[in-house]
Amino acid sequence: MSMERGPDDELIPTWREAPPDIHTPIDPTAPVSGHQPASEAPRSHSEAPEHQWEAAADHIFPALRPAGMHGAPLEELDEVRLAHEGMKKHALPLVDDGPASLSVVYVLREPSFDVVINADHLLTWGIDAPTLRDRAMSNLRAWSATAPWTDELSGDRHLVSSDTGSGGDAARILLAEVRAHLAGRCGGPSRVLVALPDRDLLIAASLPPADDEFLTQFEGFVADLIEGAHEPIERGLFELVGEEHELVRFER
Repeated sequence: MSMERGPDDELIPTWREAPPDIHTPIDPTAPVSGHQPASEAPRSHSEAPEHQWEAAADHIFPALRPAGMHGAPLEELDEVRLAHEGMKKHALPLVDDGPASLSVVYVLREPSFDVVINADHLLTWGIDAPTLRDRAMSNLRAWSATAPWTDELSGDRHLVSSDTGSGGDAARILLAEVRAHLAGRCGGPSRVLVALPDRDLLIAASLPPADDEFLTQFEGFVADLIEGAHEPIERGLFELVGEEHELVRFER
């Protein structure tokens, strides 16, 4: 027996005229206990990015870390060292030397978290160090080409920042085209300051000659940011110098 609501909001019983046909095929699209069936089969364990390079390749990115991070140097990872590192119970992250003494690691970027790549990943994927590095930089470059910038201008003071929250903002400084862009926006007679307080934030600022007031304000601003950083990188400031816009530690 089921109940139907009538025009006067009274519950009117409705009686079955015949018993249900138990031989009728079950509708495979019908909800069960309030749940709809999955639209497609779940991904098998062997198809996960951790196990298949083809699935992982588009999600590999470089990420900046503080100077002196402990890890297995990617530059020294030949076949013997790779096998040795892969046998460790707790494999070290693979680390490259970054600009201005910063460290660079490589991550498998998932929607809600990053997996830091170690030697075991390379052995599973069957790739070498140059392949990992090249693919990570290629992915970063492709993402950065469409990622937005925020511009703020006040007189001779210019502030340009990347704050997408996707995890790759600070790493954009690894790209020559990004450094050239920042130098073009903030340079000229001004020195180009760079701050990397968090993995999700890259800030460049123009420092006009003899503008000590702005420098003090900018240093304090960056110090406040790093206190609330999700993954802090560097409290100090950097500067872009030379024709190649090299990233170096800022000195007054």
